[in-house]
Amino acid sequence: MSEQDDRSRFEAVYRRTYEQILGYAVRRCSSPEDAADVVAETYVVAWRRMTELPDGEAGRLWLYGVARRVLANHRRSERRRLTRHTELTAEIEQLYAAPSHHGEQHGVDEAMDMLADSDRELLALTLWEGLDPGEIATVLDCSRNAARIRLHRARKRFAKALEKTRPSAAGFVSRPLVEKESG
Repeated sequence: MSEQDDRSRFEAVYRRTYEQILGYAVRRCSSPEDAADVVAETYVVAWRRMTELPDGEAGRLWLYGVARRVLANHRRSERRRLTRHTELTAEIEQLYAAPSHHGEQHGVDEAMDMLADSDRELLALTLWEGLDPGEIATVLDCSRNAARIRLHRARKRFAKALEKTRPSAAGFVSRPLVEKESG
C-alpha cells in the first residue's frame, strides 16, 4: 500500500470514528484539553500502526482499545496530581454547597469512586459508549465470555457500593443499570 493509500484510508477512518473516540475521551478525562491530548495520541498510534488497523467496525473497536491504553497512560500521569486536586475539590465543595437534588447523583459518584478502575471502565463502556459484551471483549482484547463475566461482577460490585453510599436506595437500584445484559 502506498503512502497516499495509507493517508486516504487513515483520513476515512478518522472521519468515521473521530466523534466516538472524542466522546470516549471527554467522558473519561478531567478537562477538554486532556481529552484532546488522548484523542490526538490515539490517532498518532493509529497512523503509526496503520498496517494493524482492521477495516470497518473492527477498526472502531480497535481504536477504542488504543484510546483505552492511551488513557491509562494519561491516568498514571494524572495520579501524581490527584492529591492537590482532591484538596481543591473539597475546598470548593465547602465554599459552594451543591443543591440538595445533587445528593442522589453524589451517592452514585461515591459508589463509582469505590470501584476499581477496571470496573468503572466496564460500566462506562456499557452505559456511556453503548457497547455490548461482544464489543467490550474486542476493546479489552478478551473473550466475549470473559467480558460478560467481568461486566456482571462489576455490576454486582456497583450495586453493593451503592447500597453502602445510599442504604435507603438499596431496594430501588434500577435493574437495567445493574443487570442489563446484551447479546
